[in-house]
Amino acid sequence: MNKLRFYSSRLATLMLLPVTSAVFSAPLELVKPHELIAESHISSAHVAALETVARRYATFWDTGDEALAREALADNFVDKTPPEGRKQGPEGALLASRAFRTAVPDLRCEVEQMIVAGDRVVSHLHFRGHFTGTFGKLKGKGQQVDFIATDIYQVRNNKIIANWHLEDNLTLMKQLGAL
Repeated sequence: MNKLRFYSSRLATLMLLPVTSAVFSAPLELVKPHELIAESHISSAHVAALETVARRYATFWDTGDEALAREALADNFVDKTPPEGRKQGPEGALLASRAFRTAVPDLRCEVEQMIVAGDRVVSHLHFRGHFTGTFGKLKGKGQQVDFIATDIYQVRNNKIIANWHLEDNLTLMKQLGAL
């Protein structure tokens, strides 16, 4: 009887191992662009490398997973169009995400289209969520947030070294009740 319990216990343990390891090792699915456009003369390997780094950064905005931003952004990353007071480097993007997720905790980001050309990636982003937190002195009432942004990334050595971005802040501010 003791041998039967031992083998039953071992069998149960072995049966759980694949399930347990699969759960813990499952890679995070990166946000996919609805449309990918690439210069025809660029190799597919080059397109894939630039697309991957841009998808990591978009997935950071979609999930708030800061490890993805750290993977995507170079240590010497430069925000070419920062709002007043934003820190440079990866830390600026991390702080911006944290602050916005305080206002919109369920923030989601989709990539409507992605264009790869040379060492650049243009991402047309669509953000959605609900303003249930705080944004400066404003307190959310659950209103919907739905706005677009366009980012232009310069990529070197599989890292974003620079970003020029433009957000539809007029729409966003109206939705937040600031205007």
